[in-house]
Amino acid sequence: MATDYDAPRKTEEDTESIQALQERVPDKLSGVVDTEDADNLGSLELAGQDLANVELDVVVLPPQADEFTCVECFLVKHRSQLDHNTKLGSVCQECSR
Repeated sequence: MATDYDAPRKTEEDTESIQALQERVPDKLSGVVDTEDADNLGSLELAGQDLANVELDVVVLPPQADEFTCVECFLVKHRSQLDHNTKLGSVCQECSR
């Protein structure tokens, strides 16, 4: 949206207070409980949860014969997604658009 910087700005008297806006627009989501999440409270992970003692096992496979790494997005892709080769390396179809 374009902004007209030459237009007169609103003053304190012109602007509505937060309370006036809240009275005008009712809070539709207060008190509404999502029943799907209410059943699975045990599987909820909090953002601040300490995960220091959790071990993660990740298997890293070497590059396969039918794969390439795109020099634009650095993702490993299947050869069927190869668009073209440059002097820097292979480029996938998504990056060549």
